[in-house]
Amino acid sequence: MLDRFSVAVEDGAVAGYAVLSSVLDEGSLDNIAVSPAYRRRGIADALLGDILRQAREQALASVTLEVRASNAPAIALYRKHGFAEVGRRRNYYEKPREDAILMTSFFL
Repeated sequence: MLDRFSVAVEDGAVAGYAVLSSVLDEGSLDNIAVSPAYRRRGIADALLGDILRQAREQALASVTLEVRASNAPAIALYRKHGFAEVGRRRNYYEKPREDAILMTSFFL
């Protein structure tokens, strides 16, 4: 398993980060987060672009992620970067209980 990271720093502070893990040629976007003080500045877009660049450089065939079904802004961002819905995990999240949408971007 190989992990890749992308970190956004503004004014000496960590504004956000993304974590990609992979096994063989399959990647998983494990986490992408932006601090509330730095949101709506394009940081998540840049982090996702960088982590997907790393995935391509690593010659991964795909990257998969899970996102809350109600997280419309994140879903729109993932679609912008070529992700498509490939499945659903019923009641995956707690507090509140909610489905996870599985999304994958294929590079082949």
